[in-house]
Amino acid sequence: MGTKVKNTEIPLSLEQFHISEDYGFILPEPLRDLPVYYKPWMDIARNVPELISSHSLRLRIHDMPLLETHLLRTHRELRLAHLALSIMTMGYVWQEGERETVKVLPRSLSLPFCEVSQRLGLPPILIHADTVLANWKKRDPDGNLELLLTLPGGGSVRGFFLVTLLVELAAVPGLKSILDVINGVQYNDVAMVTKALDVVSQAIDSMKQAFKLMHEYVDPSIFYGIMRIYLSGWKDNPSMPEGLIYEGVQEKPMEFSGGSAAQSSILHCFDELLGVQHEGSNGAFLKRMRDYMPLSHKQFIENISSCPSLRSFVLQQADEHLTHTFEHCVARLVDFRNYHINIVTRYITIPASRAKQLRAYKQGLAEELDAIRSAPKALEERGTGGSGLMTFLKTVRDETKDTSISQCTIGNQVSPDPSITEIQKAASELTIE
Repeated sequence: MGTKVKNTEIPLSLEQFHISEDYGFILPEPLRDLPVYYKPWMDIARNVPELISSHSLRLRIHDMPLLETHLLRTHRELRLAHLALSIMTMGYVWQEGERETVKVLPRSLSLPFCEVSQRLGLPPILIHADTVLANWKKRDPDGNLELLLTLPGGGSVRGFFLVTLLVELAAVPGLKSILDVINGVQYNDVAMVTKALDVVSQAIDSMKQAFKLMHEYVDPSIFYGIMRIYLSGWKDNPSMPEGLIYEGVQEKPMEFSGGSAAQSSILHCFDELLGVQHEGSNGAFLKRMRDYMPLSHKQFIENISSCPSLRSFVLQQADEHLTHTFEHCVARLVDFRNYHINIVTRYITIPASRAKQLRAYKQGLAEELDAIRSAPKALEERGTGGSGLMTFLKTVRDETKDTSISQCTIGNQVSPDPSITEIQKAASELTIE
C-alpha cells in the first residue's frame, strides 16, 4: 500500500478483478478439453512426456496443422489453449536438453500461441498461471486432485504443481481479508484492521504448512535433474542467449523468462498491503514478473498499492494490539520466505553441488547419475525465471524484515500454529492423493 492517503469512493471487490471468493487466483473448474477442431493440439499436449522420451515431439509438432484461434470463444477455452500450447513449446525447445536447443519455434505452434497469448494479455511461454492456476481437476467425488497436462518428471511434477496449488488455496482467506484491511484503514476502524490482519497472518502460516508437502511429493534429484529445464525460459539464460524466434510472428528473436514463484500474485498482494519495498534489480525483476500474470490479477495488485498506507495507519494509531498484529503479520511473511529459502536449498543448491561432484568424480547411484547429468549447467546458480536465485531470495526476505515497525527481534519469533481454519478444511477436501 502506498504512502499517500487517497479516498477510494468505490470499495474494491474480488469479483471486479475476476478473483474467486472460494479459489482466489486459481481458475475455478478449468476446462478439461477444447472443441474437437483443436484435437491435434490436445493429442500432442497430453503426451508430451512420452513424446520427449522417444525424441519425437519435435517431429510431431512439425507435422501439426496450423489451426485458427477464432473458434476459442470463452476465457476457459483460451486458458486451456494457452496451457496446451505452452506445454508443447517447453517440450519442443528443451526436448534434447541444453546442448541441442532450437532457435526457431515453428509456425504451427508459434502463430496460435502468440494469438492466444495476446487475447489473454499473457506472454507466449509457460507461466505459473498455466501450470498451477489452470492445470487441475478433481479426479473423483472425494476431491482428490490431478493435473490436466504434465511434463517429464512423473509423480514429482504432479506433486510440485499440486502442492503449489494447495499453497495458493491456503492463501484465500488472507486474500479476502486484504479488502477488509483496506476498508478498515479507509474508515479509520482499528478493530476491523486488526482482525483482518490476524486472518492474513493465519493464511500465510497455512501457506507454509501446505508448502511443507513439497518434501513428501517431490524428489529433489528429479526436480533438479529432470523437471527444472522444462520450466526454463529464454531470457537471462546462457543456454539460449539470443532468445527464440517465433516463426511468422517476427523475424527478431524474442526473450521471455521461465516459470518463477515470483509470478504468483499472492505474495505481491501481501507485499503491497504491508508496504514491503523491493529495490534495485530485485524490485525490477518482481515488477516484470507481474507481466506474467493474468491482467486482472496484476491490476488488483496495483490497486492495493494505490490505497492508503497500512503501515502509516499503524504508526499514526499507535495502538498496541494493532501494532503487534501488524508486526506478527510481517514476521509470518518473513518466516514463509525463510522456509522458501530452505526449500530452494534442498531442491536446487544441494543438488547443484552434488551435480558438480558427480561430474567431477563420476560416482553415485546410476539413477542419480542419470538425473543429475541431464540437469542444465546454465541454471546451477539461477532460478528458472532468470534471477540469481539465493541472493535474490535472501534480499527479498531481508527487505520484508525491514518493513517491521519495531527494532526488536519480533520478526524471528513464531507463535503456535493457529486453530483449524476454513481453508485448512477446504485443503483437506482437495488432496493430492
